[in-house]
Amino acid sequence: MHAIYPGTFDPITNGHTDLVIRASQLFQHITVAVAINPSKQPAFT
Repeated sequence: MHAIYPGTFDPITNGHTDLVIRASQLFQHITVAVAINPSKQPAFT
């Protein structure tokens, strides 16, 4: 089974990392889709 985890991840947090680690125990494949949200002010460029 395949999971998709979309988000801006700006900045990436321990919570993001923890979710991917826990999901890896449930799914064979995980796609982390890094998106751009023009209405958010990015912390990093």
